[in-house]
Order: sequence, then structure tokens, then C-alpha cells
Amino acid sequence: MKINRKHINRFKNLYVIIFVGFAIWMLFFDANSFLIHHELNSEMNALENERDYYKKEILKDKKGIKALSTEEGLERLAREKYYMKKENEEIYIIEYEDSIGNQNDHD
Repeated sequence: MKINRKHINRFKNLYVIIFVGFAIWMLFFDANSFLIHHELNSEMNALENERDYYKKEILKDKKGIKALSTEEGLERLAREKYYMKKENEEIYIIEYEDSIGNQNDHD
């Protein structure tokens, strides 16, 4: 195997050695290195996704609060979730066999 002298002479040049050293330093060891930027970008993307999730949850909660602020909405919640009733009123709860197992998943 023959070693090409042109390639060896390029690495003997002081400017090439300094440039390669600087590039390695900036990519891996510096405080603003490529690796740190990549890690920070991935963390930022995760936080943006989390922010979007919480914004959707806030909108959903605001709709729920708005529904409960009316008398009809409050009565509907009391009847459906807590099985409350008015005086002189009877409530019959009908459960189907296929919905009994799924009811625990929704609560």
C-alpha cells in the first residue's frame, strides 16, 4: 500500500491543523457546541408539545366550566354523574352487559 505524499503534506500545513483543531473544538467541546444545540433543540420541541397539550386541556376545562355555570348544566352533571333526582321522582338506571365493563374505563 503506497501512501500519497500530497495527503501527508496537507496535514503538515499549520493552517490546516489549526482549522481542523478549531472545527473539532467547536463541534464537540465548546459551550455552544453542536451537541449542546441539538440537545437544547430537542428539549425545546418537547416543551412546545407539552405547552400545546396544556393549551388544549385549558380550552376543554373552560368549556366544562362554562357548561357548569348554567343551572341546566349543573343539573345535568348532578343527574348523569351523581345520579341525583328531584323530589317525587324515580330514576331507573339501565345498564347493558357490554357497557358494564367499559364504564370503569370512562370514570
